[in-house]
Amino acid sequence: MIIDKETNFLYLADCLPIKFPVFFKEFEKAILSSGIKFDLLPKTTDIWAVDYMPFQLDTNRFVKFKYNPSYLAGDKWQKTITNTEFICNHYKLDCKTSNLVVDGGNIVKEKNKVIMCDQVFRENPLLSKQEVISELKDTLEVEEIIFRPKEPGDSIGHADGMIRFLNSKTALINNLTKANKKFRNDFHAVLKNANLDFIEIPYNPYGNKKYIQANGIYNNYLQLDGVIFLAVFDLPEDNDVIKLFESLFTGVKIVPVMSNDIANEGGVLNCISWNIKK
Repeated sequence: MIIDKETNFLYLADCLPIKFPVFFKEFEKAILSSGIKFDLLPKTTDIWAVDYMPFQLDTNRFVKFKYNPSYLAGDKWQKTITNTEFICNHYKLDCKTSNLVVDGGNIVKEKNKVIMCDQVFRENPLLSKQEVISELKDTLEVEEIIFRPKEPGDSIGHADGMIRFLNSKTALINNLTKANKKFRNDFHAVLKNANLDFIEIPYNPYGNKKYIQANGIYNNYLQLDGVIFLAVFDLPEDNDVIKLFESLFTGVKIVPVMSNDIANEGGVLNCISWNIKK
């Protein structure tokens, strides 16, 4: 499996500069100044590229899950689903397909294991829990899958805004001091049972007017080889998070990116990115 710190090329949806021109201009500057090559995915209809683009197994092998999550039910939202078949053909990708309904934002990867939100079981109700796990392991080619519980009020159920791998033994998680106590305890118990140490990072979505907003969620950073693009929000926690990341990711360039515009719509930097290894 290709993990984020091994990736060297970034794709963004071609509708991103149309929908968020100010944000895109600044993000483009940050990307280019960091020496990262990037391109725009053609004929996209929403900006959340990580969710609908294929999962990279190795340099020339990909797997495409079914992108039809329950939160996009109804004609209004179905119209926003990007035609990934067209994009895969456009780039001549070698993709195997899976009938499992899985969003890319719900796969947090670290070589031989991944972390997912247990929402994946509800997205595939015709299969037993064990059937889902078995197919995920076979398709992703991993030995272990760690399932975190879904937070109360969360209608999306993605893992990449809640937890990331620092390395194979340590995770970065949101500081949930102000969160639902049972959820926090259950989440920590999952990590303990998986023998994962964790480091809490600042987390401050509490000033958001709507639950869907991602302002204050720093864990949805974008990582490529030698660089991390870190979402910041003009919050008091910004500088503390930058310093923390600089201490945790030695030898990696930390690039802050003001991200309130896209965060207002429900996601941040990892959400809008399809980063692969070429």
